[in-house]
Amino acid sequence: MNTQATPSPQFYLTAPAACPYLPNEMERKVFTHLVGPRAAEMNDILTQGGFRRSQNIAYRPACEACRACVSVRILAQEFEPTRSMKRIQASNTDIIATEFPAQPSSEQYSLFRRYLDYRHQQGGMSDMTVLDYAIMVEDTHVNTRIVEYRLREEGSGLEERPKGELLAAALTDVMSDGLSMVYSYFNPKYERRSLGTYMILDHIKRTRILGLPHVYLGYWVKGSRKMDYKTRFQPQEHLTPRGWERPDLSDLHDGSD
Repeated sequence: MNTQATPSPQFYLTAPAACPYLPNEMERKVFTHLVGPRAAEMNDILTQGGFRRSQNIAYRPACEACRACVSVRILAQEFEPTRSMKRIQASNTDIIATEFPAQPSSEQYSLFRRYLDYRHQQGGMSDMTVLDYAIMVEDTHVNTRIVEYRLREEGSGLEERPKGELLAAALTDVMSDGLSMVYSYFNPKYERRSLGTYMILDHIKRTRILGLPHVYLGYWVKGSRKMDYKTRFQPQEHLTPRGWERPDLSDLHDGSD
């Protein structure tokens, strides 16, 4: 009989750094490596415990005096789109969404670069090279996919990779209880299409088809305008000290139509 214990993950703490969401605040993160045969299992457990994945690292905030970052997941099977979400779906019926293995392409990177230059010029990802992007997509030991969103092109048939302009893409982990949206980006030229919202709606649909309960959106920070969109997808659960709970809607930013 094999009595050798399964190695437990080792956790580490980062040095303090400026918070990207709240001014005059410092952040620290606790992290561990997601490698080896148990990586997918650990990714499930840690994501359900409020961690996020970046390449082969799972991390979560560990700030000493702040608990502003709240993990959010949508209850996909109960979700009903709002009027504005239905309009977004109707205005994007000319988009084809196709799921692929987590493999980068130069076309993806060009779109990713355009998105960063428009939306995140001062962010920590602003200087990412094509090699950095390839590592972000490929460096995974879990079940990761990339979903491409393209304009439908006349004459496009059943090609393995459909024709048409690439408008958006989402790097997504497939877990035992749902989908976790690791990173998504889109062409800012088409901002009127609300492609960020459209991709979340598409992931909710994909999760429902899989018969799974959750779409993980990462962290929400009350008071951070760039995080407000996450609270529009109801019903949802927030991770609290008591576990996953449905929030009091009066405590959220007003996301009404």
